[in-house]
Amino acid sequence: MSLDATRENNFQNDMIQHMQANGWVLGTAKHYDRENALYRADVLNFVQTTQPEEWNKFCQNYPVDSERHFIDALVVQLKKADINATDQASRSYGTLGVLRHGLKIRNARFKLCQFKPEHNLNADTLARYEQNICRVVPELVYSPYATKAELESTGVQAKKWRIDLVLLINGLPVSTLELKSEFKQTVQNAITQYKKTRLPKDPDTNKPEPLLTFKRGALVHFAVSQYEVYMATHLNGDSTYFLPFNKGTSAQGAGNDVPEDVNEYATGYLWNEVLTPESLLNIVGNFIHLQIEEKEDWEGRIYKKESLIFPRYHQWKVVSKLVDDSLAEGTGQKYLIQHSAGSGKSNSIAWTAHQLSTLYDQNNKKMFD
Repeated sequence: MSLDATRENNFQNDMIQHMQANGWVLGTAKHYDRENALYRADVLNFVQTTQPEEWNKFCQNYPVDSERHFIDALVVQLKKADINATDQASRSYGTLGVLRHGLKIRNARFKLCQFKPEHNLNADTLARYEQNICRVVPELVYSPYATKAELESTGVQAKKWRIDLVLLINGLPVSTLELKSEFKQTVQNAITQYKKTRLPKDPDTNKPEPLLTFKRGALVHFAVSQYEVYMATHLNGDSTYFLPFNKGTSAQGAGNDVPEDVNEYATGYLWNEVLTPESLLNIVGNFIHLQIEEKEDWEGRIYKKESLIFPRYHQWKVVSKLVDDSLAEGTGQKYLIQHSAGSGKSNSIAWTAHQLSTLYDQNNKKMFD
């Protein structure tokens, strides 16, 4: 922990330092493509390095400005998420869809992310997994509508378009984080900032902000202080709904215990457990899902409601512990899980069943038939 942890920038630097130690690569805002919400160099580096044969196919179709054509095709696939989902195929659009299902362009098929393989039988897949580029970019100017004067300002305007931290996987945005020092402001100030100034549409032009658009941009947004964490998956102005992402206290209360070690943060679990490259890749690959429900309005008209489900801390923890213990102890064990009413038991059960159904032991033998 920095000597003056009361300052937000020191809190931010401490977090970045830990994230780098955990495997994150530090990026710079100047290399971020604000128009398309992409870290272009990482996108191109991943596909060209891990899939050279597919890239050669693509270049045969687009021999001139190959990289530009690839980015254009990727952006089209991302933007299709703006259309309300009507069927299973639509889940291949947007950030989550592209990370999971990749991109097909004529006769070339690309993976934009390699999730950890279920077994160790395919060396190429394991190698590709190790080549994922997990990047953290501090003080990122996200809006394509920011003027030169605003970007060069050193006052309030300088902060208008800047998000404290943005996390990207192979150049695609996965998470944003707004940080607050509880000695100066509270975590509620970060929540208010998301609701009031991190709008999915620019208020002056009414055009979408690519990074903040639901499904098309970052998948989850965290409000973080030294003591508490909250999250939202759909930024919608004052209607944005934040859920607590806290561990709970030893006294069975809300929030987090203050650590005995003065060099640790109460919210350190966020970047040391949940947002490590391995854990976040697992969450994107096995937890987050687009929930589509049919609803009826007051006039009897049927419409579809979409929700992006990101696990809360207790859900992620219990599923991870059950999977890890199954690997260590084998099948047929008994467990008692305390899960209060309304805290997402159904999703915890579904996530556990899904991940156990594809679990392999150290001998690459499937554990559950």
